[in-house]
Amino acid sequence: MTSTSTSTFAHAPATRATTSRAASGLMMRGLRTITRLPSAFFPAMLMPIFQSVAFSGTFFAITHVPGFPTDRSINWFMPLGVLMGSAFAGVGLGFSLIRDLETGFFDRLRMSPAPRNSLILGPMYAAWFRSLFVAVVVAGVGFALGARLTGGVLGMVMLFGGAMGIATVATGWGLGLAFIFQDMRGAAIMQLGLFISMFLSTAQAPLSVMTGWLHGVASLNPITNILRMSRQGFVNHTVNGHTVGPGVTWHDTWGGLIAIVGLSVAAVIFARRGLNKLDA
Repeated sequence: MTSTSTSTFAHAPATRATTSRAASGLMMRGLRTITRLPSAFFPAMLMPIFQSVAFSGTFFAITHVPGFPTDRSINWFMPLGVLMGSAFAGVGLGFSLIRDLETGFFDRLRMSPAPRNSLILGPMYAAWFRSLFVAVVVAGVGFALGARLTGGVLGMVMLFGGAMGIATVATGWGLGLAFIFQDMRGAAIMQLGLFISMFLSTAQAPLSVMTGWLHGVASLNPITNILRMSRQGFVNHTVNGHTVGPGVTWHDTWGGLIAIVGLSVAAVIFARRGLNKLDA
């Protein structure tokens, strides 16, 4: 086969079926790395577990602050651990892409008939499954430590929905940086960006007890809305500053959904533009 024929295959018109098959294959490859390279996945699961245990134990007295929405610190910090673990599950696909770029494997994918969209969708699909696995494990540890679900089944739906949303955003962020840097320099920025965005939100405390510049930043940070949506099943919600009891409400949901959609679209565009520049 000549380079011309290879190029013809690579740029052949993509159908929905071929995109789906290629994306599914890349998804399975991303999932198989859990067992083939566990060192790249399990730290993303163990870190949020440690974080949930450490924060809920160290800051247990925060529940005595007037206006704090729960009497159990693990109820506040466990959803944070779920979202943080899901974010790192997504960024882990960026780490994998960097290895593929460094070894030349991704060049073979680019020369294959795989549609370009599948090179983004495959890792996204894998990130969703990886994030659900992390969410189940971290939530299980949280329940073992005394977390109490007060919002019923919908509360768990909100938590898992937030986890998958964060995983989508983190995957797009990681892939985009991997395409730009093409080496491990991008890995540090992936992690730093996640930590900054997560902890400049309501990760540690609700807006009602924040003061100063952090309150202003957290108010504007879209991650605050995702955390609010994800925590609904574990805390009391407030309307106009008044606590109205536990449960899932549209008031605490719509902002998180908008944040997930907006950030996901931006992350996917970022990743696709990085791939386009790599092809140029």
